[in-house]
Amino acid sequence: MTLIQKQRIAELRGKGTTYAAIALELGISENTVKSYCRRNKVEFAANACPECGNALLHTPHKKQKRFCSDKCRLAWWAKNPQEMKRRAVYDFVCPRCKNPFTAYGNAKRKFCSVSCARRVSDG
Repeated sequence: MTLIQKQRIAELRGKGTTYAAIALELGISENTVKSYCRRNKVEFAANACPECGNALLHTPHKKQKRFCSDKCRLAWWAKNPQEMKRRAVYDFVCPRCKNPFTAYGNAKRKFCSVSCARRVSDG
């Protein structure tokens, strides 16, 4: 591992980037990143907002905050949809247009779009 990679790992981890994302960016193994961080005590910056970098003020005996505001939370998730852990993804085939589609969180969905659903009800 080069000195530049080590510095980049410390920088990205300090911003709250995951081990997997760092490994992908630097083209090295995720386990290499984890090992380096553990050995050199490179910590996740839980006291900074990952969107704007502002310091977070945590309330004692409450869940730790990840973002400083709803604005930052929404902006960060809009930029990082790949970080969502979606568990309820269902695959269907539309009975109207016969196109396959996926739906999140609705196991009873039938049509791929509102227009297909309206065409069936219109006749």
